[in-house]
Amino acid sequence: MSVSLSLALLEINNLAPSFMVADACSKAANVRILGIESTDGAAQCIKLVGPIADVQAAADRGVELAKRMGSSAFFSVLPAPLELTYNLADAKPAFSPLLGGYDIRKPRENSMSTTNALGLLETQGLVAALHATDDMLKASNVTLAGKEKIGAAYVTIMIRGDVAAVQTAIEVGRQTVERLGGKLILADVIARPHADLASLLP
Repeated sequence: MSVSLSLALLEINNLAPSFMVADACSKAANVRILGIESTDGAAQCIKLVGPIADVQAAADRGVELAKRMGSSAFFSVLPAPLELTYNLADAKPAFSPLLGGYDIRKPRENSMSTTNALGLLETQGLVAALHATDDMLKASNVTLAGKEKIGAAYVTIMIRGDVAAVQTAIEVGRQTVERLGGKLILADVIARPHADLASLLP
């Protein structure tokens, strides 16, 4: 038995770029995010479901954006996957002791308002990430949305607030990481996160 909708699987390096790509995919076509699964390393697998033309268009857009951001990326589209394959892709999250969190980010209810901007600051190394977080929260009227680890010392800090406040804070965070000599992976803002992406956030 196969599933009537198609499934696109995008593998993107690092969590913050994956959030940026997932948001762009959701806005580009009529697709739904099933989740973003960690490989217990830098690579993240974004899972999209929808009509074949839409998942293809969304995946094309997502990989194009990832490559523009300097992240490695590729995708595969499964037209009408077998039910067993779909269920494997839509698995329940499992706790990863290595990461201290769950391996799959799945949509949930009661998520952040999509009117808020989302700021993403990703580093390799914890010292610069934590120092930058303190500076961002002191510099602008933003709130801390979460801290995520994906392995290999990658840390993603998420903040939210109005667009101008988040832009200011992320710029301060970027400057802090660079001043400390930390390895900056991404410092960027999503002005109005798609509801699907918002539902994945802490």
